Amino acid sequence: MKILGIETSCDETACAVVENGRKILSTIVASQVDEHRLYGGVVPEIASRRHAECIVQVCEEALEKASCKLDNVDGIAVTFAPGLIGALLVGVNFAKGLSIAAGKPLIPVHHIKGHAAANYPAHPELEPPYLCLAVSGGHSQIMEVKSYTDFTVLGRTLDDAAGEAFDKVARALGFPYPGGVFIDKAAHDGDKSIYTLPYPKTANELDFSFSGLKTAVINLIHNAEQRGEELDKNALAASFQHTVCDILCTKLFKAAHLTGHKKIALTGGVAANSGLRAMITGRTEEIGVEVFIPPLALCGDNAAMIAAQGYYELLAGNTADLSLNASANFDL
Repeated sequence: MKILGIETSCDETACAVVENGRKILSTIVASQVDEHRLYGGVVPEIASRRHAECIVQVCEEALEKASCKLDNVDGIAVTFAPGLIGALLVGVNFAKGLSIAAGKPLIPVHHIKGHAAANYPAHPELEPPYLCLAVSGGHSQIMEVKSYTDFTVLGRTLDDAAGEAFDKVARALGFPYPGGVFIDKAAHDGDKSIYTLPYPKTANELDFSFSGLKTAVINLIHNAEQRGEELDKNALAASFQHTVCDILCTKLFKAAHLTGHKKIALTGGVAANSGLRAMITGRTEEIGVEVFIPPLALCGDNAAMIAAQGYYELLAGNTADLSLNASANFDL
């Protein structure tokens, strides 16, 4: 069964064809990063316009690369929530048009469920139930994946997402957008022990809070500038990255202890962070938990993950009619 996936939740226009939820036949991503870098972050209006300009070409390229015609796909999966509302509307309305034209089922996919499914093509042996840590620019949450379509959120961010904190700290350090990759590179050359940073506490021990940590780092930077003191950017990047990763890992393994799960999956844009990947892998080896991490190409927003999740949504009968609308915020 072949599913055409469409993803336009932020600043990547992506289409992909995936077979049986596991085999990627094609995956095409048109990134807008260079344009948004000029503004230090994603400009929603620009993102929406660029999606509208290139989605047809991206879809055609995905079908061509998969040696597949629209008539040959079994369903059209699209991210309907959450995300930038204008960007989502481009993908949803385009998917509706394809559904009408081809007479194929329209499959709504939650963006975070899609991120979880990014592990399926890379790890065919991964099956629910398992725990999943989804960390990106807009989301940080621990989920219990009970089945391919049944998710329970155990912990979530109360303010900034981890990726958002990375980008804001990177900007304060003078790094370009998106900042996470530059923090990661700087951290390799820094001593994480030079700066001591706070560990925010939450009422629910599995929830996250990164706003206070982000503010503490930014204040440290500003205070050093005002006093004319030289700041060791690499060391501060290393300390910040280590603190974020330690918080994420500690809460994830606490969730594993509480639930008894022996399989853990990592996903989302921050899953590309080398420090987080190494820390999670190291700790799972210590306690005998199996870890699944997608390849770098499937960590960020892409349509292969949407098509993979769409396959399981279709099997479960989760399709939509033309009343489907996009939603900027939509809980699992």
